[in-house]
Amino acid sequence: MPHTLDADAVRTWCGLALDALGRARADIDAINVYPVADGDTGTNLYLTVESAARAVDAAFDGHATSAAASRPTLADVVRAMAHGALIGARGNSGTILAQLLRGMADVLADGTPDGGADTDEDEADGGPGADEADGLRRALRRAVDLAYLAVAHPVEGTVLTVAVAAAESAERATGGVATVARAAYEGARTALQATPGQLDVLARAGVVDAGGYGLVTVLGGLAQALSGEAPEAPAPDRPGRDALASPVPHGQDLAGCSTDGAPDGGPAFEVIYLLEADDTAVTALRERLDALGDSLVVVGGDGLWNVHVHVDDAGAAVEAGIQAGRPYRIRITHFDGAAVRKAGTDGPDRPGPAIVLPDQSGAQGPTGGPRAERAPRAVVAVVPGDGLAALCAEAGATAVATRPGEPPASGELVDAVRRARAREVVLLPNDTELHHTAAAAAAQARAEGVRVAVIPTRSAVQGIAALAVHEPGRSFDEDVVAMTSAAGATRYAELAVAERQSWTMAGVCQAGDVLGMIDGDVAVIGSELAATAETVLDRMLAAGGEMVTLVLGAGLPDEVAERLERHVREGHFAVDTVVYHGGQPTAPLIIGIE
Repeated sequence: MPHTLDADAVRTWCGLALDALGRARADIDAINVYPVADGDTGTNLYLTVESAARAVDAAFDGHATSAAASRPTLADVVRAMAHGALIGARGNSGTILAQLLRGMADVLADGTPDGGADTDEDEADGGPGADEADGLRRALRRAVDLAYLAVAHPVEGTVLTVAVAAAESAERATGGVATVARAAYEGARTALQATPGQLDVLARAGVVDAGGYGLVTVLGGLAQALSGEAPEAPAPDRPGRDALASPVPHGQDLAGCSTDGAPDGGPAFEVIYLLEADDTAVTALRERLDALGDSLVVVGGDGLWNVHVHVDDAGAAVEAGIQAGRPYRIRITHFDGAAVRKAGTDGPDRPGPAIVLPDQSGAQGPTGGPRAERAPRAVVAVVPGDGLAALCAEAGATAVATRPGEPPASGELVDAVRRARAREVVLLPNDTELHHTAAAAAAQARAEGVRVAVIPTRSAVQGIAALAVHEPGRSFDEDVVAMTSAAGATRYAELAVAERQSWTMAGVCQAGDVLGMIDGDVAVIGSELAATAETVLDRMLAAGGEMVTLVLGAGLPDEVAERLERHVREGHFAVDTVVYHGGQPTAPLIIGIE
């Protein structure tokens, strides 16, 4: 039965789109050849929609816990969806998707009624269904218009082409809002199959556009949310001969370069950041970044923007943002293919450095010398500080050190797996936000012949616990089970300083308050770090524990660790404490309880 386009439908849409992207993520990553073949488009789109879905859930939760216990309106929810996508946008396609959702929100939040169920009779009578159907048509058109304004040099055969087809199909459709949504999906799906005939790099690879595939998946979630029926999934690759020969026209000849960002000639870095700036400053920023590189996409508005660009000089791109306003959540990713070019080495047709893994025949490597011997097993761990990186290295693991606001991309993790030079690798992401990135990296490494297991560690202390029981002499499966068990038996906490006033699970915090977060949720608010840490330790140890691990952040004095060791010794019988100087720049203290 068709559903009305209301707040609940948008929430359902986000959930369905997220589930569908989760299932399709690996397929989308595998066909990611444009603008850079870095194998992470599916993961980036998933993370973008995940951020949008979280914001929508927060809007519902906020209204439910208010004094009036109200329900959010459609305007509340679509604005939350657009904002969540904006702040969580990843990669080129994720940034464009965020702008598409913003365009839809502009229309849907502007007076679209929350009415009864949408029917074709309503459409014929000019009732609520007609308003909703027309609103969706206008929303899709507005989404396309904003997306084209955001992309510096649009290219035919990409996610933008698919978005145009969706809007045009919706405009031609008659009937209720569910019918319009299904028409948009079908139009996008047809356009997706034509993308190889519009972009040479896709035709050479024999695949459709990865970003367009992701958009079709998102529109499929919308069609299902409004109709109650799941649409047929798009085919990710190998389009038919007819699709290659007859691209779907969209009435617009788009300018651009078909080799934008490609591994054989593109810039070395992807730079992404959120930016607080006014419109005038952003106009100048676009011009400066356009001169520095390519794949420029600037989305947002109302003082908050998401900036994405591919450049050779990452510092200059960040400096441009500083001159325009206040950039933060800065992420800089080095394209592995660019590293190969600068070294003058011919790499394979996939992203990443040309590392030839050895066999057992004694053959020589690419430089004429003997190939390095592959280890039977290795551990790759993502850690937030130099001290933890050194600790992992001492334990024989390959460490990937993160930087504030710059989580590693899947390509960095694949590179670390290659550097480990092992037949079997255990990957420890040590952060919930990196689980999907780690899964994408593992899939790519498996395609290169490496057996990889990802242990879903959520904190560095869980990674330390897993590494402590790692035993290469066991079978791979037994080792993974033991490490997973050790990580799962370790509760974790983190101390942080609040940057602004905010609502938390423990009440309202003010800027400068110390927050004690247990298993990811704020549980304690205090004014002094050591005292707050003592409260956190007492709460965690009330449920039992044999070992406390303290990981000290950069600049935290040893006196704090000594005070906490004394507190544990005096208040909790037979509980040992171990201290590491992690050097992490963001969290002053990380705590683990085993």
